[in-house]
Amino acid sequence: MSAWFSPDSIDDALALIERHPDARLIAGGTDLLVRRRSEMSDIPLISLERVAALQGIEEVREDGMLAIGAATRIAELAVSPLLAANAPLLQRAALSFGAPAIRNMASVGGNLCTASPAGDCLPPLHALGAQVELIARAGRRRLPISDFIVGPGRTSLAPGEIVTRVLLPSRDRFAWQAYEKIGRRQSLAISVVSFAALLRLDDEQRIAEAHLAWGSVGPTVVTAPELANWLLGKPLDQSLIDVAAERARAAVCPIDDLRAGADYRRALAGNLLRRFLRRVQHG
Repeated sequence: MSAWFSPDSIDDALALIERHPDARLIAGGTDLLVRRRSEMSDIPLISLERVAALQGIEEVREDGMLAIGAATRIAELAVSPLLAANAPLLQRAALSFGAPAIRNMASVGGNLCTASPAGDCLPPLHALGAQVELIARAGRRRLPISDFIVGPGRTSLAPGEIVTRVLLPSRDRFAWQAYEKIGRRQSLAISVVSFAALLRLDDEQRIAEAHLAWGSVGPTVVTAPELANWLLGKPLDQSLIDVAAERARAAVCPIDDLRAGADYRRALAGNLLRRFLRRVQHG
């Protein structure tokens, strides 16, 4: 049986990592423990679920950001008044995450560090411009989420580092926020395609700002900045919506797998953007 450690502070956790450099960090364990069972691994585990500094959702007034502790449960995102007011698309993603028992165990940091292209929280976090805060003995650093997740199952987490918080810039100026997930069933589904968006219109009902993100259509979340920039300054009419959907299909790079074919995913990516823009168009 592998060793299990349960520190109650970040300093204690960092000390344990130094003593056990081959150990794996765990919070909820909904992904890691399943993989360990299949691999019969005896690698030591360091549980972060008792570290209070890694829990909760709060406003960071000096930064004007929301901070989500890395060990915060997905279930807490689903009921947070702060997220309801500032980042409802992330709350919608949390509500689509697995089943209640999984949401009560799975953590935000775990969903980040698993770095799955189908991770439910990842498209909203990309659209929101999230930053990932990390700590090591040498100090703290922050990375944009797009720099933290570098490939399927791959992150920029260095040896000896812990993810401490996810920081969300203020997005309250966006009247339109959306998250939608398409799976092969209504619940407990890995996404075939997921989509997150924030949109702001100016006084003339032209697109003033847009942030878009798709999951399960590339090795990492696809944000299509060229498409978002192309939308700027344009009136939201049917012609624009049709062209935007075509551009979305061209921007993604899905694969065929057991859940869906690449062409189907490409069509879904365009249709999800089309549905969102139509909803904005009709108010």
